Amino acid sequence: MTTGDGTLSRVLVIIPTYNEAENIEAIVSRLRRADPGVDVLVADDNSPDGTGGIADSLAEADPQIHVMHRRGKEGLGAAYLAGFHQGLDEGYDVLVEMDADGSHQPEQLPLLLDALEHADMVKGSRYVPGGRVVNWPKSRELISRGGGVWTRLMLGIRVKDPTGGFNAFRATTLRTIDLDEVASAGYCFQLDLTWRVLKAGMRVAEVPIEFVEREYGNSKMSRAIVVEALIRTTLWGVDHRASQLRQLARKARRRIR
Repeated sequence: MTTGDGTLSRVLVIIPTYNEAENIEAIVSRLRRADPGVDVLVADDNSPDGTGGIADSLAEADPQIHVMHRRGKEGLGAAYLAGFHQGLDEGYDVLVEMDADGSHQPEQLPLLLDALEHADMVKGSRYVPGGRVVNWPKSRELISRGGGVWTRLMLGIRVKDPTGGFNAFRATTLRTIDLDEVASAGYCFQLDLTWRVLKAGMRVAEVPIEFVEREYGNSKMSRAIVVEALIRTTLWGVDHRASQLRQLARKARRRIR
């Protein structure tokens, strides 16, 4: 993808993996067909099922595919942060988050990249008009939608799918927010990044996507990830509302004077 001014010409799609041997070849192949101009970085957490070895074979056959071998299972957030740092160090203009299990459809990547021309971060959204979820249990969708409602109430934001993980960032956006301070994982990691971008005064756009539940392998979602997101969102919300009250108090004191 190349914008009119050429400033977003180099795109790196980061795909974290842990035990995705059944999915990695298919998702990378679909991605390369969907947008042959992008580069791919598979960040593998030393998968015992051989995912890293499959990724190495793909990289040997295609110079636009790269593999990062990590020491072990350290979580989604840590894998993305490592990929961000590598991409920034190598001078990419755009960095994209994409799941390995096929839930994020590579064919929809151009929608995110086009929208990035007029935004600092773009989220592929399940919950804006035109977006939808396919083959998800109702309980899972309820948790996801409920988390979004809670987040909007606590933080006062308008993003419809704050925990969505199919995201595109300008490199300048990631350099502006403090990546070294991000310690969240799972759903909360995606919310953390979105909240940091918004707090920095930058624009987050949403484009509709069709999210498809994985066919192979096991979901990495856990109760601990949901609890972490709930706790962190609540703490951020309390801090945000307290900051608003302090600002109102300062304005009131100035008016009295």
